[in-house]
Amino acid sequence: MRLRQRIIDFLFAPEPDAWLTLLRLGLGLQIIFYALSFRHDWNIVFAAEGSPFVSRDLTEAIGKIDNPLGPQIGWFIVLGSHLGLSEQMTLSILWLLLLGAGGALVLGFFCRSSAVIAWLLHLCAAQSGDFFAYGVDNLMTIGLFYLAIAPLPDRYALDAKLWRLKRIDPARLGFHRRVLQLHLCLIYFFSGLTKCLGAGWWNGASIWRALTRPPFDIIPIEVLASWKILFPVVGIAVCLFETAYPVFIWPRTTRLVWLAAILAMHMAIGLSMGLFLFASIMFVLNVAPFGPRSAIVARQHTPAEFWPTATAASLF
Repeated sequence: MRLRQRIIDFLFAPEPDAWLTLLRLGLGLQIIFYALSFRHDWNIVFAAEGSPFVSRDLTEAIGKIDNPLGPQIGWFIVLGSHLGLSEQMTLSILWLLLLGAGGALVLGFFCRSSAVIAWLLHLCAAQSGDFFAYGVDNLMTIGLFYLAIAPLPDRYALDAKLWRLKRIDPARLGFHRRVLQLHLCLIYFFSGLTKCLGAGWWNGASIWRALTRPPFDIIPIEVLASWKILFPVVGIAVCLFETAYPVFIWPRTTRLVWLAAILAMHMAIGLSMGLFLFASIMFVLNVAPFGPRSAIVARQHTPAEFWPTATAASLF
């Protein structure tokens, strides 16, 4: 019984909504930057024919083999054709909806609807553009899913100012934060374990390949060659930070140090390889659930002080 109570206390520890505010704002900005990065190529990438890239029809056909129920841009194209809309018009509307959903999340306006729309449209884009997708797309989908099911809106959202509120259970906020924390621990642990099983991260070869492969070869190769002696150290450090993440991110004495190390690692990846969207989503997913703000608020206030209560807007 004591073990059961400890598990319940761990999973449903009361939390303020500061972490949810950070997650909403961070993912809203992430969606805006993602959409803007596609502003010139969206219609070209997702065109069924006449695209210089792999056609959407081929990508979606391959995707249906692995995941026949996975949502795709093609669904909306078919719907648009029934409404008399051309493919290009439908694609433009989808892009505007994605951009608008990101802006609405930043403002906190119709949080639930905006999060669901952003999650669905981004997932469709990732599925239909699978040949161009990489880790950032999976992580954005994960973050948006957790935001969509979270007890929105937080107290700083516009919805909280416009709609009548009722109390949000602090334990519910704590449970959603805890699940996101555990999921992040699993991601880092298995990512680090996979790296540890290969020799490339121990001798620095993986670092060299990552930094010299187009289009990520931003740093001149002669500069990399002069610093190659450090690559094994960097590779081992990455393995250590990721594999030990579930151990050192929980204790208060080591949390800030490990969090700072992980954020520095992602910043270095973003700057050295031009993977700015990847770096930013990792910042959001780390700072929101494990950042110091929530812990500080939790220690300084009682639950009754920092919980507004759930809203009619949480149903939207």
